[in-house]
Amino acid sequence: MEAWRCVRRGYGRCVVGRGRYPMLPHHQKSLARDWTTPWENLQRCCWNRHISSCMRWPGHYSRAPYPYFSSRHFSLNWRPPCLFESRTPFQYWNWRPDNLSQTSLIHLSSYYIMNSEGDEPSSKRRKHQGTIQRHWEYLCNHNKDKTKILGDKNVDPKCEDSDDKFDFSVMSYNILSQDLLEDNSHLYRHCRRPVLHWSFRFPNILKEIKHFDADVLCLQEVQEDHYGAEIRPSLESLGYHCEYKMRTGRKPDGCAICFKHSKFSLLSVNPVEFYRHDVPLLDRDNVGLVLLLQPKIPSAASPVICVANTHLLYNPRRGDIKLTQLAMLLAEISSVAHQKDGSFCPIVMCGDFNSVPGSPLYSFIKEGKLNYEGLAIGKVSGQEQSSRGQRILSIPIWPPNLGISQNCVYEVQQLPKVEKTDSDLTQTELDKTEVLVTAEKLSSNLQHHFSLSSVYSHYFPDTGIPEVTTCHSRSAITVDYIFYSAEKEDVARQPGAEVALVGGLKLLARLSLLTEQDLWTVNGLPNENNSSDHLPLLAKFRLEL
Repeated sequence: MEAWRCVRRGYGRCVVGRGRYPMLPHHQKSLARDWTTPWENLQRCCWNRHISSCMRWPGHYSRAPYPYFSSRHFSLNWRPPCLFESRTPFQYWNWRPDNLSQTSLIHLSSYYIMNSEGDEPSSKRRKHQGTIQRHWEYLCNHNKDKTKILGDKNVDPKCEDSDDKFDFSVMSYNILSQDLLEDNSHLYRHCRRPVLHWSFRFPNILKEIKHFDADVLCLQEVQEDHYGAEIRPSLESLGYHCEYKMRTGRKPDGCAICFKHSKFSLLSVNPVEFYRHDVPLLDRDNVGLVLLLQPKIPSAASPVICVANTHLLYNPRRGDIKLTQLAMLLAEISSVAHQKDGSFCPIVMCGDFNSVPGSPLYSFIKEGKLNYEGLAIGKVSGQEQSSRGQRILSIPIWPPNLGISQNCVYEVQQLPKVEKTDSDLTQTELDKTEVLVTAEKLSSNLQHHFSLSSVYSHYFPDTGIPEVTTCHSRSAITVDYIFYSAEKEDVARQPGAEVALVGGLKLLARLSLLTEQDLWTVNGLPNENNSSDHLPLLAKFRLEL
């Protein structure tokens, strides 16, 4: 213990006698960016122990194992700039003792070093500063050659409004809750500390929202106290009406849908809580929010639009919970979007689905069906590379008392009130009453009623390189999506190039995404200009009247 106390004070215990001596010489001869000290001195002072695994920087940790350097070891008019300057407060010292001999020099380098817990490898480390270049990709009439730079509001003339069309834009954006950022600080070790402060981040986020000027905002990780004090007042001043659903339990954030007063009227607000005290499977606090909006247009029979927003569970190994949460959201959308004639109004479903393109969960959304028999629980979202040791999804995934069928609709139907007797119901209407038979309850086939497409194609067509929507120290992948009601006109066309229609809803344009390499050229996310670890997704739609 005496030896340890000496070490913490920056001294070594003498081999003979009770005297103490500094672990490093008082004078350092090298004043360059990197500096050296004789290895034999340091080895003698540290009792031949490995030192590379116990480095800490003074002033950051409350405990500083050896060697601890204090200003007394250097002259008063010199400090090693790579270690102590305020502009680089988070740089580690990189000790390289592996190939040292008794006469070697120990090298302390100034660049950032990753630990063994999954931070980004050295090939991703960047010192570049700059802005991300994104552009509009116009898909109207298959005209892929028409592109506009970031923020250009001049639309391709072929996509302009007319008397029988209603154009609107939708943004989906996970803005990164400050509490979650601080609770998961290991994901942001590549960032300069000042860019992580909420006082720096919020003005940047608001600037992005104002710049893109979307008609509908679907925001995730909206922290409750920030929403009440800053986010909602700021958005209301920009002409938005805001609806918010906080996560259940003691979670500090939630989902918000905001829309322009000048473009839409609010018909209904439908929050969805995925926590159910009577269903042991559903013990997580994620939520969703579903709005029914009516465009403000001079039309006698104005159509409606269903907009949904969610943030599904992150845990890669709980695909059973993710699928159940998704089924609950789809059931609510089915209830809200259902129209008197049995069809569904146009749907836009946004959010952070914590699933990658091509995963079973993603495929279920796009294809409308999934046979999950024999599917490993960790393979559902595609985040897990190996399913070894994982259990298989049970059949059925969720218990009957949840009240949701394998068709992802409520078992007790919420149809509009129509004066009909049982004898007047057609077979199709009977099917829509969603009364399950025993065989269906034991089926491993999930289905939903909607024909949904993704705004983005997820891969760059020329190179095949994946697009990414989130990038931090541990990963750079796509987990954020904008899905919309669609029927593909040309399935043979390249992914992302098709124009899709259902109920008059057409995809006109989208804001381009980036590659992982693009993002690391600006030091990943967040950075000086982009203040979330997610990119905002943005699409322009047309509603046929």
